[in-house]
This record gives sequence, C-alpha cells and structure tokens, in this order.
Amino acid sequence: MNLTDFLVAWRTVSLPDREVVDALVHPMHADASPALAQVLRQWPGSYYWSNEPDGRHLVLTRPLARRSERWGLHLALFLATLYTITFAGAVLANGIPYTGYSVFFTSGYPGYPGFLEAWASGLPFAAPLLAILLCHELGHYVVARRYQLDVSPPYFIPVPMFPTLIGTMGAFIRLRTVLSDRRQLFDVGVAGPIAGFLVALPVLSAGLALSHPVAPQEGFRGLAVYFAGGPQIPLGDSLITLLLQRLVLGRAAAVSVHPIAFAGWVGMFVTMLNLLPISQLDGGHILYATVPRWHQRIAFGFWCLIILLGRWWSGWYLWGLLVLLLSRGRLGHPPVLDAQRPLPASRRWVAWVALALFAITFAPVPFRI
Repeated sequence: MNLTDFLVAWRTVSLPDREVVDALVHPMHADASPALAQVLRQWPGSYYWSNEPDGRHLVLTRPLARRSERWGLHLALFLATLYTITFAGAVLANGIPYTGYSVFFTSGYPGYPGFLEAWASGLPFAAPLLAILLCHELGHYVVARRYQLDVSPPYFIPVPMFPTLIGTMGAFIRLRTVLSDRRQLFDVGVAGPIAGFLVALPVLSAGLALSHPVAPQEGFRGLAVYFAGGPQIPLGDSLITLLLQRLVLGRAAAVSVHPIAFAGWVGMFVTMLNLLPISQLDGGHILYATVPRWHQRIAFGFWCLIILLGRWWSGWYLWGLLVLLLSRGRLGHPPVLDAQRPLPASRRWVAWVALALFAITFAPVPFRI
C-alpha cells in the first residue's frame, strides 16, 4: 500500500533542504493503524502527528542533499576559544599575574616563563565553561537535526579577556532554513537553555563547595571574583545563585568564588540572557511559538526593561543594542512555514519550565560595579 491510501488530503512544500508534507489522515487510520504504521516505517525521513480542528495530521519531512560543512573553521574557532578562555581562567586562578589590560601581551604567549604550568591553572575554569556552552548549542543542534533541518555546527566566538573577563562571547548555530511550524521552533529554541542549565547547575554547586568565605570589602557582600593584587568583581545575584550559596556555604556574608564556581555562574548568566523573551533569542523563539500574537508587545516590554536596568549595569545597554542590530531594528519574529498549526499541549508545560528557568536565573544587576 502507498501512504496516500491512508490520507484524505495532503499538501507538499518544497524547500532547499527538504520537502514538507502536511497530510490529513483518514479517520479510520487516525490512531495509527497497524497498516499505516507499517508504511510509515518505510518513510525516508521523519514525521510527527498534529491534532488539528479538522482531524489528525501527519507532518512528514523528506530530506534533500545536505551542504558540506566547513569543519575546519568550526574546529579552529573552538580551539581559539579554548585558548582565550583558558588564559582568562589562568588569570582568575592567579596562575598568570594580573597586570591590567596589558596582561595578555606580557604573560599570554608560549614564550612566557612557566607558560604551561600557568596555562594549566586556567583549565578548571575553561573546561566546565566550554562544556556548558557546548551542551547549550548541541541542544539546539541535535533537536534541529532530529527534525532534519539545515543547521550549522556551533560557531564559538573567541575574544580577549578584556573587556569580556571570560575570554569569549559565547557560541551560536545558524538555522539556514524556514522552520515548518511552531512546534519545531519551540523544540529547537528550548533545548539549548535546558541542556546548558542542566550542566551549569552541578558545576556551580561543585564550584561553591570549593569557594570560601572572606571578610566583606568596601561594602560588597555576596559572590565576588578576586584577583591577586587586582580588582574585586562582585557578581550579581539570581534566585538560583542565592539558593545554592545558602545551601552550600550557609550565611557567609562574602564569598571568593572558585574558578569552577565562576564558570557555573557564567553558565547561569548565559542561560538567562538567552531566555530573554526578545526577538530571535531562545526566549523569543519560545514566546513566539507559545503565544505568537503577544510576542511583539512582550518583547518590546522586556527590551524597555533591560534598557532601564542599564542604569545599574551598563552592559544592558550593549545587549539591548546588540538585539536591535541582530533583529535589524525590529523586535518581532520571522514567521514559520505554518504558523496556524497548534502547539501540542505537552509543549505548554515545557514553556512553564522555561519561564521558571528564566525567573530563577534572572539577575537584574549581573555585575555590581
């Protein structure tokens, strides 16, 4: 039997990377009859069911030829980011003496005496942070490939320690195609923050266990990064960092964070930034997939909020400008192929989980400087 024998009607859309078939299944086979299941096992692609007002639909994908990836570029960016993050970690761990903005030029090269030993001291920061960033992006990538979408491997962004403090601006993947519906958009968007959070949580917990209380300096309390002979960088609080600090360290007034703890804190910070419900950030994807009619208004409200928060941390101004540039001055969201297809009820529960993650990781003033 052919697949069309089980269908009432169908529509095929051809895209550069795949064909998408939206098929209304005959009521007799709407519960996936054994005969239909046998035919679907021979389908040369992926599929999923969708409950819609006119009946049960099958959304089928037939992949076309994939483009070749520039794996050398991705590997080079990863290794360069490993280099810059490890250097930042070595400075944080005092393996490389802090000398201000000139530290990279005076100590950050292989000819520096004791270079390998100093560099190795940065790995406790670099390894968990790279793991968090990699798992975040692989969450997006794996789900996108499961839907057989044209998606790039992660691009890592290496930058000097200054002004970023951590040696990277994160990583990203490129979706080079139109998504079929809001279900795909939701699943791809939410997978990254959840995967990153699940790695950042034990990293932060273990790092706090290695941190130690110190006497409050200059009126600062809470978590802070201390450089030997250099500045003190107080870290902003979120609900999750406050809770873990209380559970692990009790009522310590001030804490000098271990590099592993700082890596976990950065992981929570990255999760929060990505979950902002604005434009094409992960939170924007989740918001559009869940309540598309409210996306523009909620995104504009949160953009105004972070601009107001820039009074207490100027980095919010930079982030707000970056979001505008990436969205070409619009805070809306590009459409999917079929925006009318309803989001499955199970995804709405996951949307509440994503909202909870955003609430517990949100730090209004990430750096109290």
